[in-house]
Amino acid sequence: MNQSETITKLSVALVKAQAEMSGAVKDSANPFFKSRYADLESVINAIKEPFAKYGLAYTQFPINDDKGVGVVTRLIHESGEWLECGYTLPLGFVKKDGVVEPRLDPQSAGSAITYARRYALQAMAGIPAVDDDAEMAMGRTQKPVGGKISRKQAQTLHDLLSSTKADVSKFCAVFNCSDVDSMEAGFYDKALAMLQKKAATHAK
Repeated sequence: MNQSETITKLSVALVKAQAEMSGAVKDSANPFFKSRYADLESVINAIKEPFAKYGLAYTQFPINDDKGVGVVTRLIHESGEWLECGYTLPLGFVKKDGVVEPRLDPQSAGSAITYARRYALQAMAGIPAVDDDAEMAMGRTQKPVGGKISRKQAQTLHDLLSSTKADVSKFCAVFNCSDVDSMEAGFYDKALAMLQKKAATHAK
């Protein structure tokens, strides 16, 4: 890992940003292992707003060496302070004309770079990968603003809860309401976004 001469301001900003980051939702499927994982888009979505709020940004550049391909990820603060770390992945080997060489076809390299980007960025930002229920639980840390949701908003949530076969009691517990109709208006946007994401996942 490399860094600028000082990282005091960057450290303060990162601490504040991490306090507001949600987890990266496991919304992509790995059919081979029958598991779910947080893709690069989910990682970026989790850090984007907190990073912007506290003057943080990142860059990622493809690299390669004798071990494989990967990325160099640099975390940057608006003060000019930075942290940087490289991460490479082996691509395996192929035998060509009797000579064993690293496997460097474009498809394998592209997949490895995307994989490296996701894990390097997630590690540098310090965010976990979570399932839908854990992501919904993040809503407990937010304070609602305003009165109750409207009848139309409540019906939208009811429809989504039904179509996704979500656990209504768990949903209400997450958003601190006795039933959907009594949800605080300040929770509506997050509740809607979560259920829409769940509905999109079910539709795949």
